[in-house]
Amino acid sequence: MGIKIDNEKCAVCGNCVPACPFGVLEFADNKILIKEGCTACGACRDVCNYDAITVEQIQSAAPPDAASRGVWVFAETRKGALKKVGYELLSRGRELADTLKTELCAVALGHNIAAVESLIAQGADKVYLVDSPDLADNQEDYLTHSLLNLIKEHRPEVVLAGATALGRSFFPRVAAILNTGLTADCTGLDIDVEKRLLLQTRPTFGGNIMATITCPNKRPQMSTVRPRVFKKAAPDAGHKGQIIKVDFKKDSVTAKTRLLSFVEDLTEKIKLEDADIIVSGGRGLGKPENFKLLEELAGLMGAALGSSRAAVDEGWIPYSHQVGQTGKTVCPKLYIACGISGAIQHLAGMQTSDCIVAINDNPDAPIFQVAHYGIVGDLFQVVPMMIQKLKG
Repeated sequence: MGIKIDNEKCAVCGNCVPACPFGVLEFADNKILIKEGCTACGACRDVCNYDAITVEQIQSAAPPDAASRGVWVFAETRKGALKKVGYELLSRGRELADTLKTELCAVALGHNIAAVESLIAQGADKVYLVDSPDLADNQEDYLTHSLLNLIKEHRPEVVLAGATALGRSFFPRVAAILNTGLTADCTGLDIDVEKRLLLQTRPTFGGNIMATITCPNKRPQMSTVRPRVFKKAAPDAGHKGQIIKVDFKKDSVTAKTRLLSFVEDLTEKIKLEDADIIVSGGRGLGKPENFKLLEELAGLMGAALGSSRAAVDEGWIPYSHQVGQTGKTVCPKLYIACGISGAIQHLAGMQTSDCIVAINDNPDAPIFQVAHYGIVGDLFQVVPMMIQKLKG
């Protein structure tokens, strides 16, 4: 929608300029120009005595493809191993598919993928397996091509992927080529049964508002979902399904990139997403050297090392350790927050942890509102006491 000014009819009388409630009309070069910010409210048209202004209406979008059916989950792999986020999405996907009374399918792209049958035990009715040495390194051009071909052939209604580095990178490419919508970094998924709409919930405005987004006129409806948002359901060994092998045709793809090497983050000894215990530090540590204290505690507990955004922004610890709205969403059995005040952006990434222990010298710190156990005290006294106790 927008407004259009017919310069041949316009007398440049100027009545429309003060009539605009948003101040986006102006005189320039003996014309009335429209600046950014026009909402096409029609106020200028209503005061024009020369019928020079029209409000253009965008044609309503066509109804979604009624033939699209099925909930799909991209089962991400790394070096032949299925990542946990795929199982988490299958657990929620099973519920969504049952609500829509449709099938649940997994798509596994990679090479020598182990335990593909586990996707069926996790609820998939079908697994589309594309196994090729060319897919071993998750080359995005190849993944995009393979997933696109499957979607065009089978026309699913919903397609989900983890909001991992890979999912955030190649999934938008698929959506753009299909000319459909994509909601990124979702923390909640539900179904409007009557309209067969996927209700995609994600934080916005810095985590202060939760927005629910729909894609009413395009199919498939696509979302990336943060890891550890949904719980992995217990596998059902009795669930029946089929594995459909699909050939990968490399000759039909023009790869624009080439992977030269892959550099592992050696500072991340235990991945945050997979950790059962996480010890995190924040601005209260004061300086980067003090993270060594938390590293020692994490080492004794077999825990991963996390941090708040404040510590990452200060350059005290790499971004790969960041937990929160703009970092990683985690759901460990035990989360120990040391010197973290508990900004809403951080809480969004860890508040579903099974047990939260907060150590902070400020009794009014927001972190205590979500903590199961709180220790009001100096972390530089409390943490060494914990280390001493663990050493026995």
